[in-house]
Amino acid sequence: MNPAVPILLVLLFLSPGAGRAAVGYRVYESTAASVNGEVLLVSDVVREACFLECAAMPGTKGEILPLREARDRLILDTLALQEQRKLLLGAVDNATLEEYAREAESRMAVCSSPCKRAIATGETREWIRRKLLLRDFYNRRVGVFVEVKDDDVRRELARRSSAPGDGAKPNEEQVRDEMRDARIATEIRNWQNRAASKSRILLSPMEDR
Repeated sequence: MNPAVPILLVLLFLSPGAGRAAVGYRVYESTAASVNGEVLLVSDVVREACFLECAAMPGTKGEILPLREARDRLILDTLALQEQRKLLLGAVDNATLEEYAREAESRMAVCSSPCKRAIATGETREWIRRKLLLRDFYNRRVGVFVEVKDDDVRRELARRSSAPGDGAKPNEEQVRDEMRDARIATEIRNWQNRAASKSRILLSPMEDR
């Protein structure tokens, strides 16, 4: 950084007026949160919101989120990645990464949101790598312990069969997969809540978008 150009790195921890740069300085970057000492920048949150809006992850639909909610999701991802680094649990297969990254870049290319203009070359691939690493981490840390018993599947099939409606009824394997996915999602939320409760998280004021 050129020392002749005054740049102020603004930390916004719990200070509503901290986002106003001092006279003679300009804001270079702002802090959105600190998670166990790991700093998340506002630009990280904006980028996360953009990827979610453009449905960059294959198999997802676009979501337009307030920056505050995008920050909260990024915090949960950060907690999981910190645990992943500590346990060395989770990995990304190169072939899977290449496949997902190509599709993600195609999705970003056709995204109608102007936010994509701020996404630098390589950031989409890195974001996909993080998401795949998170998916594998949760599969190994949570999903492997989730069980759906045959009796539970039969009861759910019976309940659906007795429900009104002329739609096609799912088969046993479809019901099992749906129940397992729902239980994994619940266990992931439980894990995230426990991790957050044991962590030191500092938030900065953020305007909702």
